[in-house]
Amino acid sequence: MINNVVLVGRLTKDPELKMTPSGIAVARFTLAVNRPFTSQGGEKKADFINCIAWRKQAENLANFMRKGGQIGVTGRIETGSYEGQDGKRVYTTEVVADNIQFLEPKNSGQGNGGYQQPPAQNQGYDYGGGQQYGQQPSYGGGYQQAAPQQAPFSNPAPMQQPPNQQNYTNMNNDPFSDNNSKNSVDISEDDLPF
Repeated sequence: MINNVVLVGRLTKDPELKMTPSGIAVARFTLAVNRPFTSQGGEKKADFINCIAWRKQAENLANFMRKGGQIGVTGRIETGSYEGQDGKRVYTTEVVADNIQFLEPKNSGQGNGGYQQPPAQNQGYDYGGGQQYGQQPSYGGGYQQAAPQQAPFSNPAPMQQPPNQQNYTNMNNDPFSDNNSKNSVDISEDDLPF
């Protein structure tokens, strides 16, 4: 079965970071996601989607993003229920974030905490958050420090790429011929199964 969600939106309030009794970080947040169409009155409508993040992603989100910050979330939908104070069954639906990416630089005026945007020449590197969308760097969960002397979110050394090695096959050579003979393969169109 497939249960996959991809969202891009803005935080409606600062993420709420809490710890479970066993010491695991959990952050709850709501993402405002614009619908792709406008109403008859010409106004855009938004959906407000409840989300949850765990462990390091929860800590990073709470430390570096604030209300109004734009993020990308990939994850899955989970449903649940509980008994409300009035004794009625309450059903819940939320997105469990597997990957969170911060999609705007600090200086965009959204008050996104203390993370720093690397210079433009490093755009496109992955800082541990997973797949890139567009050319924005990923600051999401799973950050792994490249070297002990580096500060978090600092500029890493450019990744070394192997030289462009192109292996071309000479199309003039017959791949079915014996190297010792100059005979070519005799195939007629009647011999082909298609």
